[in-house]
Amino acid sequence: MILFIIAITVVLVLVFRAMTPEERTRLTSRALASARQVKDAATHRRPELEEFREALDARARRAIVMPAIVALNVAIFVFMLFGAGALADPNTLVAWGGNFGPRTTNGEWWRFVTAMFVHAGMLHLLVNLAGVAQIGLLVERLVGPAALAGTYLAAGALASLVNLSTYPVGVTVGASGAIFGIYGLLVAWLICHIFQRATITIPARALQRLVPAAILFIIYNLSTDSIANGAALAGCLAGFACGLAVTIRIGDREPPVRRLAALVAATVAIVVASAVPLRGLVDVRPEIARIVASEDRMASTYEEQIKRFRNGKITADALAALIDRTMIPELQGSRARLKALDRVPQEHQPIVASADEYLRIREESWRVRAEGLRKSNMRKLGQAERVERVSLEALQRIRPVDQK
Repeated sequence: MILFIIAITVVLVLVFRAMTPEERTRLTSRALASARQVKDAATHRRPELEEFREALDARARRAIVMPAIVALNVAIFVFMLFGAGALADPNTLVAWGGNFGPRTTNGEWWRFVTAMFVHAGMLHLLVNLAGVAQIGLLVERLVGPAALAGTYLAAGALASLVNLSTYPVGVTVGASGAIFGIYGLLVAWLICHIFQRATITIPARALQRLVPAAILFIIYNLSTDSIANGAALAGCLAGFACGLAVTIRIGDREPPVRRLAALVAATVAIVVASAVPLRGLVDVRPEIARIVASEDRMASTYEEQIKRFRNGKITADALAALIDRTMIPELQGSRARLKALDRVPQEHQPIVASADEYLRIREESWRVRAEGLRKSNMRKLGQAERVERVSLEALQRIRPVDQK
C-alpha cells in the first residue's frame, strides 16, 4: 500500500513537471477552488446537525471513557517504542500483555483484557484509533460511559477468546474485536430507536461522516486474520447483544446499573466457561530448544574427546564409557521430559513427534557407536554414522529456522 502511494505521487510529480506554466496555473487554481469547496462543506453548519449537537450536549456534555481508552492505547505504544525489544517481536508483545495460549491458560487470564491495548506497529495502532475514536465519542454520549466501557471490554475479551481458540500458540494483540463491539453497539442502538419513542435521533449526515474511518478499519481487518478467524464477528455480535441489553425499553435514559452489572457478569461467565477447556496449554518450545542445545553440547564434547583419542590421550573404552555415562542418560532424560508434557497444542504435536523420533534414533546411534568402539568394529562404527545421520535429519525438522 505504501509503495502504491509512493508510485502515484511520483507519477503526479512527473506529470506536473511536464505541464506548461499556463497549465500549471490553471491546475493550481482548480485545486485551490476544490479545496475551498471541501472546506466550506466541512465547516457548513447544517440545522439538523445543530439540533443533534444540542441534543447530545443535553444528554452528555463530553465523553470521558473513549478519550481515556485512546490515551491508554497511545501511552502503552509509546512505552513499547522506548522499551526493550522490537515491536513486532512476539516476546515483546507477550511481555506487554499480549494473548498467548501457554501463558494465558496457565493462570494469566488477564491477558484477555490487556491484549486489546497492545499493538504490533504504528499502522496497526493508527487504523484502530481511526476506527474507534469518532464513533466511540458519539456512542459514549448516546449510551453513557459505563455502557461503552462494559461493551468495549466484553467484546474485546470475547474476541481474545476466539483468537486463543484459533491460534493457541500464536501471539495475538490489538483492539479490533473491541472496536467491532462498538460498531455492533451502535447498530443495536439504531435498531432499538426505530421501534421505541426517543427524543434524540442521529441524522443521516452524521452517520455518513463515520463511514470513511469505518471503511478503512474494515478493509484493514479484511487484510488480516481478525475477520477470517471469527474474532471480529465475535466482537461485533457481543457489541450488538450489549447494545440490545443496554438500550431496549429505556428510551433516552442511560441503562440502569443493575443491567450493566448483569451484562458484565454474563460476559465473565461466558469467557470463563469457554476458556476452562483450554486451560493448561503447554508451550513445547523451551523443551525443544533444550533438546537442540543438548545435541550441540554433546557433539562438541565428543569432538573434543575424539581429538584426545587420536592423540593417544584416552582409549576407545574411555570414549565408550563417556557415551554410556553422559550421552545416553542425557537423551533418556530429554525423552522422559518430552513424554511428560501434557496438553500439547495440536499445532505443536508434529514438532513433539519429530523430537521424540530424533531422541530415539540418536540414542540408538550412540549405543551402536559405543559398541563399535569397545570391539574396534569398523562395521558397527559405520552403522552408527548412518543411524546418526537419520537422527540429525529428524533434528533439523525441529531446529529453529535461525539455527539451521
